[in-house]
Amino acid sequence: MHTVQKLALGLLAAAAVASASDVEQLTKGNFDDFVKANDIVLAEFFAPWCGHCKALAPEYEEAATTLKEKDIRLVKVDCTEEADLCQQHGVEGYPTLKVFRGLDNVTPYKGQRKAAAITSYMIKQSLPAVSAVTKDTLEEFKKADKVVIVAYLDAADKASGEVLEKVAEKLRDNYPFGSSTDAALAEAEGVTAPAIVLYKDFDEGKSVFTEKFDVEAIEKFAKTAATPLIGEVGPETYSDYMSAGIPLAYIFAETPEERKELSELLKPIAEAQRGVINFATIDASAFGAHAGNLNLKADKFPAFAIQETVKNQKFPFDQEKAITHDDIKAFVDNFVSGKVDPSIKSEPIPETQEGPVITVVAKNYNDIVLDDTKDVLIEFYAPWCGHCKSLAPKYEELAALYAKSEFKDKVVIAKVDATANDVPDEIQGFPTIKMYAAGAKGEPVTYSGSRTIDDLIKFISESGTYKASVSEEAEESSATAAATESTSSEAAKETDHDEL
Repeated sequence: MHTVQKLALGLLAAAAVASASDVEQLTKGNFDDFVKANDIVLAEFFAPWCGHCKALAPEYEEAATTLKEKDIRLVKVDCTEEADLCQQHGVEGYPTLKVFRGLDNVTPYKGQRKAAAITSYMIKQSLPAVSAVTKDTLEEFKKADKVVIVAYLDAADKASGEVLEKVAEKLRDNYPFGSSTDAALAEAEGVTAPAIVLYKDFDEGKSVFTEKFDVEAIEKFAKTAATPLIGEVGPETYSDYMSAGIPLAYIFAETPEERKELSELLKPIAEAQRGVINFATIDASAFGAHAGNLNLKADKFPAFAIQETVKNQKFPFDQEKAITHDDIKAFVDNFVSGKVDPSIKSEPIPETQEGPVITVVAKNYNDIVLDDTKDVLIEFYAPWCGHCKSLAPKYEELAALYAKSEFKDKVVIAKVDATANDVPDEIQGFPTIKMYAAGAKGEPVTYSGSRTIDDLIKFISESGTYKASVSEEAEESSATAAATESTSSEAAKETDHDEL
């Protein structure tokens, strides 16, 4: 066979392999039938230009191949081709992932966008809220995920069974739940009914709950026991730590050996504070820049800091000191006792406010944003953010409209550089826009619409206490200027499709 022929056949074979996919692409014509024909389906609604969708694609493919063996199907829908279908399912951004158990039972996917996380999440979704476990199936059930929970109950104890069902329904996205009424099996596992054993493939291997069955008590036990004593902060775990509801202590170090050494050194402290503070190492060579977000120097490691995740307060340990057991213990104990003041990063308060948009810094944040007499729309931005720069002239025009309106003393349009100032909110992307309504400062509303003046006015009117609405026509000259600029730059921005 000629070399050219061999090359052609090789390319054809490669193309065939490349085109093979365990992710089924659906259309409006076959979507409903496919969902009805399968017990559980994960659907990704995407757009070809979407960067996050491109990053997800190989992970989604890998998960689809693994899950196909378990009769869990992964599908995708191109919303640029199937706009009606995507609108029908309430898709507002890309990628949107939803779990279908038939067409009438649809829930949002709440897991991470990595193959292992997708696989783990969907396996949990495919199981009953509580699976019956026997001596023959227990060992296999323990391998269902990194963390599984099994309750050992007396068959006549209906009350404990009902509590377990409630907890399982609430936490089914997090852990597989099982139950057994076999007293001999409970004895073999070292417990007496009623009891719960959380099995895990890390730390001590299992944790036991023997207190009175109560939904909140079991939920607290599960979340505490399922968190590694000293875990690792990374892209896959960061959001879990942020949503845990308790502070996070970071141990920054540049090498695996140093992280292991520091973990062993601080392990007794982490054990004493279990359920009060989460401890985790973080790779300073890969994520050292995050130290700056905790008001640490981002070039001096190892380092230690505590973040109060609910209030987003930062408590950096003095980087001029060595990390020793005794010094970190004293620092942590003082933090728990409320004897450590948070570190606050702030730009100077502006001597004068220039322009209609009010500049907020950490030192005047409470005075302006939390002024309970005013509706405050605030943009959290970063100086390097291109989309923030594109928004700036429209945001200025929006502020000018309100400054010249009857609502000038009731509505504030503000901005804060979230990279240079500590703010109470955990900001996931830029720009982030929020409304702090008068009389409801504890419940800010995050804006998720398009970044046009009309839509921002509508948002202020709908989410603010004063229902303040102004007309864009009132600033006709500015609008004309903005329209002229948008002829080129605005069209380009709209096709960029930022997802943040």
